[in-house]
Amino acid sequence: MLDLNSLQLVQALAHSGSFTAAAERLGCSKTKISLQIKELEQQLGVALFRRTTRQVSLTSAGEQLVAQCLPLYTQLQRELLQLQQQDSVLSGKLVLTAPEDYANQILLPVLLEFSQLHPALDIELRSSDQVRDLVREGIDLAIRGGWLRDSSLKAHKLGDFGQWLLATPQYLAQHAPITEPADLTAHPLIAFNQLRTPLNWRFSHADQQLDLQFRSRFTVSSTASIQALLLQHAGLGILTDYTARPLLASGQLVHLLPQWQLPAGGIYAVYPPGSHRPLKVRRFVELLQKRLQC
Repeated sequence: MLDLNSLQLVQALAHSGSFTAAAERLGCSKTKISLQIKELEQQLGVALFRRTTRQVSLTSAGEQLVAQCLPLYTQLQRELLQLQQQDSVLSGKLVLTAPEDYANQILLPVLLEFSQLHPALDIELRSSDQVRDLVREGIDLAIRGGWLRDSSLKAHKLGDFGQWLLATPQYLAQHAPITEPADLTAHPLIAFNQLRTPLNWRFSHADQQLDLQFRSRFTVSSTASIQALLLQHAGLGILTDYTARPLLASGQLVHLLPQWQLPAGGIYAVYPPGSHRPLKVRRFVELLQKRLQC
């Protein structure tokens, strides 16, 4: 059987280009590397390197090994490391981003519980309705709502949310009544500029669909601003169901035309590119999924 540890030597030799540099990189002797590479070549029945007095370079077989087999070896090392870490103490820093309303209503209690379970771990939450660059900003995990656009990112769905059209009782008492969708165009909508078409909405009821274009006096970049303007009786606004429920229960807002549904959205755990997910990220997502199912 092949000694898979020899692949680490191939990797070091391919990157360094000489036995001396590879030996320094791995902290072993040139003779050991040379003998193990030679043994691997004999087992495979192909030459992996061209050797000269000055340089070592890959043959075509060596290039194929590096391109196709070394990534699998690296992934195997990661998986074995994750198995070793199953019962390890989580430490370091976990950096997350999430929409403001979801962070405040759903995420913060779970983060507090996670922090209590793992006191050696520091947690940084960057709540924002803007889409952050996970790689450039060093973010471990993003919780995003709506419809994902960037196909290069890895994601899986955590759940769904509804979108509700809302207004205050005071606003409704002072303006034209709303009894059907056609009445809505007489009212201003607080627009959310993070959407592609913030003033165009499709309403559905049974097998009926109706597309409406609203007008707006206010355009904002956060759901917190939508909520604040709604409560100041500035017009109609659309919030997620989890944000709206406590405001409806307190009588501060009214759900308009509840028999007509707006498009539902999804809540996603989004990861930076690459197949490796740190243990701290996997453990947090597991806890979040568990609490969302309660």
